[in-house]
Amino acid sequence: MHIGINQAFNPNEITVPNGCFFGFPYEVEEATIVLLPVPWDVTTSYREGTANGPQAILDASVQLDWYDFDLPQAWQTKCGTISINSDIQDQNRAMRAIAKLIIEHLESGGKVNDQAIAQQLATVNQASATLNHWVYTQAWELLEQGKLVGIVGGDHSVPLGLMQALAQRYADYGILQIDAHADLRQAYEGFTYSHASIMDNALKLPQISRLVQVGIRDVCEAEMAIVQNDERIVMFDDWQLKTNTYEGIPWATQCDKIISHLPDKVYISFDIDGLNPAYCPNTGTPVPGGLEFNEAIYLLRSLVKAGKTIIGFDLCEVAPGDGGDEWDGNVGARLLYKLACLQDFSQETQFLD
Repeated sequence: MHIGINQAFNPNEITVPNGCFFGFPYEVEEATIVLLPVPWDVTTSYREGTANGPQAILDASVQLDWYDFDLPQAWQTKCGTISINSDIQDQNRAMRAIAKLIIEHLESGGKVNDQAIAQQLATVNQASATLNHWVYTQAWELLEQGKLVGIVGGDHSVPLGLMQALAQRYADYGILQIDAHADLRQAYEGFTYSHASIMDNALKLPQISRLVQVGIRDVCEAEMAIVQNDERIVMFDDWQLKTNTYEGIPWATQCDKIISHLPDKVYISFDIDGLNPAYCPNTGTPVPGGLEFNEAIYLLRSLVKAGKTIIGFDLCEVAPGDGGDEWDGNVGARLLYKLACLQDFSQETQFLD
């Protein structure tokens, strides 16, 4: 028999760490939303460390206060946690070492199709495919139990399995991507499931009818060509968003336009580097510019107020700093809390006015 939250969790007192995000007392079986951490950053192309993101967010999450200015009784959201998988952590370390050798080969002038790295590349790609299948299996089992699922990365390659599982449940859904990068590169650096290729892989799912990208500011010409030629993709790049703001267009108006391009069912893919790097200085590929924290929150809450249903989400690319710096985990924990609560409330859209 499970203890109810009102008996076991007092939102006005200290939160006791219990191995679950936010210190919430729910077993997976009774949870409405289940958070699935994926400690994987094998294909990171710049700074590694996002594999430690789930633990950093978990550690910081118990330090939050639970009153939410938008959502009545948000802290009562039944949020369960799948434990961080140590086998995946071990596999990540082994595959990351191989991937670094491949990247070093390319950075020294080598080519992706060089025979010298063929076996190493095949090994990493197979390991990434296995990881994707594990995420898919975990997500599908939870969806079959009637759970909502959120992925906690890890680099941005990790949510593909959840997107695939959702594609089997929904004939049509859109992705709202908050990100500094378009992530439309095809097998970047030879890695089929690169963090820079997540949206290229996602768009291979015919059920995804729309990809709305927000905050993009680091993109290559080939990606821009894809954006311009694929009618499913709508990009709101950071330069235009800022220009609109400087010229007097309110953020609320811009959010309405962003949301207008999305179908009723929406998956949120939140790469933390979509924010101003002041909020995520240790992320793998930080880029100047980006959304302010409250701008991002306003966009997410506006999505729910517009009547959209959040069918799943991921929060990726959070990485802890050196020397015990918990800032990135702190910001990540607050985003995760908001995403989880908004996903729950989007099922009913019970917002405070």
